[in-house]
Amino acid sequence: MKKVIVIGCPGSGKSVFSRELHEITGLPLYPLDMIRWRPDKTFIPREQLIERLMEIFAEDEWIIDGNYGSTMELRMTYCDTIFFLDYPTELCYESIMKRRGTVRPDLPWVESHDDIDEDFVNTVLNYNKINRPAVLERLERFSDREIHIFKNREEATAFLESLKRAPAVRQ
Repeated sequence: MKKVIVIGCPGSGKSVFSRELHEITGLPLYPLDMIRWRPDKTFIPREQLIERLMEIFAEDEWIIDGNYGSTMELRMTYCDTIFFLDYPTELCYESIMKRRGTVRPDLPWVESHDDIDEDFVNTVLNYNKINRPAVLERLERFSDREIHIFKNREEATAFLESLKRAPAVRQ
């Protein structure tokens, strides 16, 4: 496990899981939102995103946290390990609503309590119907990778705890 991607619905806890995995393993962490988005809520062109990802892929070790479907297959091509946080819609929705107004190290702005992005909310509410099938299909195509699918946060936490106890994990 040297080149890792963490994917899942917004609000599933990808960034929290990735930070904990980073702390346990020492692998460099790259949140996609910090690469793609600017503080003014505009984003860099896709070509620049691909260029930056290619620079990361050239490194020996990394964790890339983010679900962007437009680059998911590319990231799967270069990784050796995939974590898919396959959680219920309700949990993800509750998480995105709770985190509004908090400073997050994986996002270059603070999500406002008052300003709700309806498109983003709809993405979360429809993720398991629309996006999840495509993710599962991609996971089948990349079955030669080490793939971990967690159905709830307890499973993810148990995995991280097992890594902490493993003698081969570097800090």
